[in-house]
Amino acid sequence: MQDEQENQEEQLDAETAQTDEASTDEVAEEEVSIETLQAQLAEAQAQVLYIKAEGENIRRRSSEDVDKARKFALEKFSGELLSVKDSLDAALATETEDVQSYKDGVELTNKQLVSVFEKFNITELNPVEEAFDPNLHQAIQTVESEQAPNTVVSVLQKGYTLNDRVLRPALVVVSKAK
Repeated sequence: MQDEQENQEEQLDAETAQTDEASTDEVAEEEVSIETLQAQLAEAQAQVLYIKAEGENIRRRSSEDVDKARKFALEKFSGELLSVKDSLDAALATETEDVQSYKDGVELTNKQLVSVFEKFNITELNPVEEAFDPNLHQAIQTVESEQAPNTVVSVLQKGYTLNDRVLRPALVVVSKAK
């Protein structure tokens, strides 16, 4: 009986040792798992901070690009107008009193200006004998005329559009019925 009891105690000791060993293995595995998860969490937090900083940098750069675009939007147009200014300065510096030379200079300057306008899609509105359009014209006066009512009789000041958007409406005199 004593042998049987010793055998049972040995079996219990062996089972307890196995249980303790299994518990130790589980605790070790859980610690490794916790450390792995903590490392992954730290890496994810670092990635979030990096992405947030990168987004902030992109927003800042975009804002700077927009500011530069606003600031220098007219640079090309202004450069083209300089040749027109140079022609006007040359005309004023001319010593001759010949009216024809002044007229020729002004015509040349006007051609340069028209060329600049064409490059930048600035279109002249000269609507004589066209139907009055309140989107493009501003009526200054109405007069009785033999033309159809609401027809532009004369243009007091030409209008201009930029890419089909009105920069300045044409100031016009419009016909009305007699």
